[in-house]
Amino acid sequence: MFMSVNMAQFEKLLVVLFLCAVASSMVMVDATFSKSMYITWGSQHASMQGEDLQLVLDQTSGSAAQTKKAFLFGSIESRIKLVPGNSAGTVTAYYLSSTGSQHDEIDFEFLGNISGQPYIVHTNIFTLGNGSREQQFYLWFDPTADFHNYTIHWNPIEVVWYIDSIPIRVYRNYENEGIAFPNKQGMRVYTSLWNADDWATRGGLVKTNWSGAPFIARLNHFRARACKWNGAISINQCSSNIPANWWTSPTYKQLGYAQLGQLNWVRNNYMIYDYCRDTKRFNGQMPPECFKSQF
Repeated sequence: MFMSVNMAQFEKLLVVLFLCAVASSMVMVDATFSKSMYITWGSQHASMQGEDLQLVLDQTSGSAAQTKKAFLFGSIESRIKLVPGNSAGTVTAYYLSSTGSQHDEIDFEFLGNISGQPYIVHTNIFTLGNGSREQQFYLWFDPTADFHNYTIHWNPIEVVWYIDSIPIRVYRNYENEGIAFPNKQGMRVYTSLWNADDWATRGGLVKTNWSGAPFIARLNHFRARACKWNGAISINQCSSNIPANWWTSPTYKQLGYAQLGQLNWVRNNYMIYDYCRDTKRFNGQMPPECFKSQF
């Protein structure tokens, strides 16, 4: 009897310790850019102060920043005001990525254009080093006139890209059918502004007009409501279906009816490229996820 009571208490203690470990791995980076990130490139002209990050591109260099921590699942958001005027040839990137040749990555890239022409939102997802899953959209507003919210929501079931709380893309987990999904590598948040005039605007036909430099992209209100990556132990901790891991709740396992309506509105009116429709590119051997329901 004495042993059974102690064993029961020991098992309860293990459960408590596990829950404490999970809770401690959940971080709410409800902080300023300057506390969450650091500048990694172009520090001579990029700036970070409080809630604000300013990325600058001129003929000497672009600029970039990244988070101090890596994450596995959660919601990553920032408000961004893109380069105004003739931004052709420039790319503002905002993405999650791990490192190495087998890295995972979830991308927002904003491809500049000549004055009066719309920005292109370029999205992609890499799993184990393999990308080639691009979808592109025009925006339904001027992204240079004001700040807009861009969010990546990532959980064990799906990745959803949002613009101003409107979902534009979903990538679901079909790992049990042999389709890779980013769920075993912690990823940091990166943002950068750089010259990509060899491909960014009309496939590289329109070059960067340096007379308009410096080009400036502004970001603020960075938030990472996410599970902190502490190595392989986080794979189970961050995916456990417990209240602390709010991203695993049923609400976030599939888009609701109203969200599906928003998603279809964007895709029907503003999508300009979908790799799953590009049969020539893949010589008819389409990626397997293209035959699966994504939303």
